[in-house]
Amino acid sequence: MDRYGRVLIVLVTLAALAGAQQKPAAARGGASHAAVKPTAETATLPSEEVVNAFMQQTFGYDSTLSWKVVAIKPSEAAGLAEVDVTISGAQGAQAQKFYVSPDGRHAVIGEILPFGAHPYEAARKELEKGINGVSLGPAGAPVTVVEFSDLQCPHCKEAQPNIDKLIAENKNVRVVFQNFPLPMHDWAAKGAAYADCIGRTSPDAFLKFVDGVYGAQADITAANADEKLTGFADGAGVKGSEIAACAAKPETTTRVEHSVDLGKALDVTSTPTIFINGRKLGAGGLPYEVVQKLVAFAAKNPQ
Repeated sequence: MDRYGRVLIVLVTLAALAGAQQKPAAARGGASHAAVKPTAETATLPSEEVVNAFMQQTFGYDSTLSWKVVAIKPSEAAGLAEVDVTISGAQGAQAQKFYVSPDGRHAVIGEILPFGAHPYEAARKELEKGINGVSLGPAGAPVTVVEFSDLQCPHCKEAQPNIDKLIAENKNVRVVFQNFPLPMHDWAAKGAAYADCIGRTSPDAFLKFVDGVYGAQADITAANADEKLTGFADGAGVKGSEIAACAAKPETTTRVEHSVDLGKALDVTSTPTIFINGRKLGAGGLPYEVVQKLVAFAAKNPQ
């Protein structure tokens, strides 16, 4: 978690929405989507004005930070409102989420976890029905690891060696790569389209392509992405010109959008995010030994 995430955790939990009723002095907050207006059914949802006022009171001290209110909606946990914001600064943009109490006086930071005797079963089943990415390993493996990733994401690049090691050391584990290009990255969607086409052609070529892209990630721009990605496709052993043509097809865009929608339905907001038999984890910075223990545990404790 970066500086903005730590600041949000500390400040949001200390501040109450009741103390943020005044209108922001500077119009640095905005909304990328219209916030839900309170109705009889959604009376506990805070207004966009209150959320922006809260953000101003919390982050207004730092002129380098700005934000957008992405969504205000009922959360999966009854009685709580979910507020999604994007906070931007010198180090880039990061999605953040907090929950507001029914009385509108407190905000809570943290992830709402599934609960019960089989807490991850619902996510596992939803993944089984929806995954359309490249799959490596036996289809009937006792453990399925699904990674939602973005080829332009530096944290995905950092996590890839662990994924490669997981594939190499666990022959009875299925690993599925799902595209989840983040809107803040200007060539990620194009990279996802190329990856989808290569994955449907050859899983082995897909891994070589991903390694090539991550290796040159800093040199790829929106302007040269087609040229670079076509070259990496050629280097992976498939015909780059054919992959480029496939990547430009509407059906490929639809496949990538399906993958993104699947991730959103499972509350994926950042990359890399992995699911081990439905158990959601942020793979960025997660030690390989921990991932391996979780895989071994999932194999012995099926949902």
